[in-house]
Amino acid sequence: MRWPLWRIAVAERSMEPALHPGDWLVVRRTIAPGRTLRVRPGQVVVARHPERPDLLIIKRAARREPGGWWLASDNPAAGAVDSRAFGVVPASLIEGRLLWRYRRGRGGRP
Repeated sequence: MRWPLWRIAVAERSMEPALHPGDWLVVRRTIAPGRTLRVRPGQVVVARHPERPDLLIIKRAARREPGGWWLASDNPAAGAVDSRAFGVVPASLIEGRLLWRYRRGRGGRP
């Protein structure tokens, strides 16, 4: 069993304006590895890249598809890699969903 809350830093600009580099996310993940997490369209999720499982990506679960989820970037102009590049992501690769975001060192910005 693993801890259900996880802290992750945002490193790229692919989810702007919702998330910025330097933001921290508290993510709800499954307690047991291999179990799928309940996800709804529109939620921000953390997933393993389907072609590089060692790489975590933060994307929006756009829609449920046969075989998994279509994951989208909020800012595709930032050179983001999402389902447009690698297709549908199996639900088993969704590691968690965003609970809340906080920022560090931004001088009071919300």
